[in-house]
Amino acid sequence: MRTIALPFVLIAIAVIALIVYSSTFIVTERDQAIQLRFGEIQRVITEPGIYFKLPTNAVDSVQIIDRRLNTIEIDNNVVQVRDSRQYVVDAFAAYRIVNGRAFRESVTGNMAVAETRIRTRLDSALRRVYGTRSFGDALSEERGAMMREVAEFVRPEAANLGIDIVELRIRRTELPNNVLEQTYDRMRSERLAEAAELRAEGTQEAARIRAEADRQATVLLAEARRDADILHGEGDAERNRIFAEAYGADRSFFEFYRSMQAYASSLASGTTMLLKPDSEFFRYFRGPTGSLPEVSTPAAAVQP
Repeated sequence: MRTIALPFVLIAIAVIALIVYSSTFIVTERDQAIQLRFGEIQRVITEPGIYFKLPTNAVDSVQIIDRRLNTIEIDNNVVQVRDSRQYVVDAFAAYRIVNGRAFRESVTGNMAVAETRIRTRLDSALRRVYGTRSFGDALSEERGAMMREVAEFVRPEAANLGIDIVELRIRRTELPNNVLEQTYDRMRSERLAEAAELRAEGTQEAARIRAEADRQATVLLAEARRDADILHGEGDAERNRIFAEAYGADRSFFEFYRSMQAYASSLASGTTMLLKPDSEFFRYFRGPTGSLPEVSTPAAAVQP
């Protein structure tokens, strides 16, 4: 009898276990749960714990929604600025599902559908914000304001989905490959033209400085020559005065001194001179006074 009843007991235990298992569900700290009855929302559970529902999923079903931080990325998005030029933009948005009911009602709790709608809205916001800016704003301090405008444009649509945009960033703003080389060439040409202009200005300034320096050098040399000529003239005048005084004080010594100077100048460096021995030039060779010695005339013979 016990042997016959044992299979039924096991079956009954299995059925009970299945009913208990299908009527309970666990909500963790990183999740929120939506309890549905015939597809209608009964309650949204945000607190972690063990909860009960009607057994099996025929009547009640539970949809677990991740409420952790998720990200959406947009890469290589081509946008056009106000002057019809283009940028390639990479952006990302960090979001969290905060309203499970709105999330279920708007996209039936489908994460892929929600991300598609946010990505479409983000793409539209990027095009709208960049379209009102100039070419240089995207690379200037305006970039922070542009990110805030994009986030403000995306947040209302995300709120309708029960999603909160925690952060939105523009990661990269670059020129498309087809115009990048042209832009580099234009920038290179502008820099070369600027360098040529600076070199020309430098050459002109160098020529001006050299001309000014040459002028000042010429003036200084002229003034120095003038002062030298004045000093030389004053020296000559002083020398002549001294010579005049010496000549007036002792004429014979003055003549002797000038003759000695003449000898030193004329006989230097092996100078060869052809002069008569009794030349006036050598008169001081004959005596300190420069006069010819007196020659005594023999007395005439006495005639007897």
